[in-house]
Amino acid sequence: MKIDRGHWWRLPAVGLLVAASLAGCGDDGGDSSGGGTLTVWSLENQTDRVQATQAIADKFTAASGVKVKIVATDENQFSSLITSAAAAGSLPDVVGALPLGAVAQMSTNDLLDTGASKAVVDSLGAGTFSPRALELTNQDGKQLAVPSDGWAQLLFYRKDLFDKAGLAAPDTYDKIRQAAQQLNTRDVAGISLATVPNDAFTEQTFENLALGNGCELVNADKTVTLDSPQCVQTFQLYGDLIKNFSVPGAQDVDTTRATYFSGKAAMVVWSSFLLDEMAGLRKDALPTCAQCKSDPAYLAKNSGIVTAVAGPGGRPAQFGEITSWTITKDGKNTENAKKFVSYMMNEGYPGWLGIAPEGKFPVRKGTQQEATKFTDAWNKLPAGVDTKKPLGDVYPPEVISALQKSPDTFQRWGFPQKQGALVGATLGELPVPKAVNALTGGELDAAGAAKRAADDVKNIQKSLE
Repeated sequence: MKIDRGHWWRLPAVGLLVAASLAGCGDDGGDSSGGGTLTVWSLENQTDRVQATQAIADKFTAASGVKVKIVATDENQFSSLITSAAAAGSLPDVVGALPLGAVAQMSTNDLLDTGASKAVVDSLGAGTFSPRALELTNQDGKQLAVPSDGWAQLLFYRKDLFDKAGLAAPDTYDKIRQAAQQLNTRDVAGISLATVPNDAFTEQTFENLALGNGCELVNADKTVTLDSPQCVQTFQLYGDLIKNFSVPGAQDVDTTRATYFSGKAAMVVWSSFLLDEMAGLRKDALPTCAQCKSDPAYLAKNSGIVTAVAGPGGRPAQFGEITSWTITKDGKNTENAKKFVSYMMNEGYPGWLGIAPEGKFPVRKGTQQEATKFTDAWNKLPAGVDTKKPLGDVYPPEVISALQKSPDTFQRWGFPQKQGALVGATLGELPVPKAVNALTGGELDAAGAAKRAADDVKNIQKSLE
């Protein structure tokens, strides 16, 4: 069963229970000139993905003579694990598949060899990477990590229902509201959105809508702005959609997908990891709509995808996650770590992207000699589990092109303002999901929800000072 990577990692204390087992997973006495086994933690921790990563690492070993041990690491426990390993003096040499918030936390704790990451990027050619990916992984002139791939938050909609009703693609607040109202019936909800307070998926969904309305976590002066008019407007939209045009009860990552897959919602906001499932390529997550029984790919054929939404106060924008390779500070295998990460972003890159093409859009488009080498390779990579086929065999060329380009336009709260540490800290408290839940439950109005979220983030910000 694939665990959806369209989640931000959370920071529960339970990680301490298994920290001891990983604390001994440092290097085997190597030095910076090349000895010992390279220890690589990977947050791609499902068994098949670990095996696939180790297979790529084994090819690196065959080419370089450097042994590599891939250690599966649960992203829900990462914060405690890396803290414990640092205290024990047994940091891994490399960490892979690390989301932006986790990179920021490692930077705050001074665990990153930013010089090594910069050296890798420079050796591969900074011009071969997505500029936005490099921007999001850079702070104060330091390259915190080597960006490897990205996944996108998307608005999926029933194009067949939209076409029948004469509705335009829902790429603005007004079009989303109009479509939700017009398509909402006793049998089909206008939209399915996350509402649970203790899930980062709710944060991702809200932020995806907020970014395009100019609603930001902080401004350039690092002042919390979640109570701005633009954010109140986003809370208002979210509350109206949930209260008037959605399904009853608490909604999370599983229920929103299930509602859309059953044909009971005209729209849903979900990550790009939905793409292979919606195409009927996974038996453990098959669409269940009436038409899907005879054609498992029915929803894929009849769904449109919006990559960027615009509100009245902003411009089209999209939430997306960039995951990275990081090289730890004071490692005994720094040179080999640089060689390994370079290999994973070059010779081993198509294999790495192939682990989950629907959630690994290339942020290195090609080489200095072949500018589109890796995007061309991604086009042909088979997605799915029980059935495998390239996404281009299911979705039209314009969708594939939009997905490829999406990492170049990803936007995120806090990172442009160099507030990655604050973003990471909010993931433990989840103030926005809590405010969303209070809003959709009728406890607060839009202005009240925005103020509560802002006040909670201000308190988190003070705790970091």
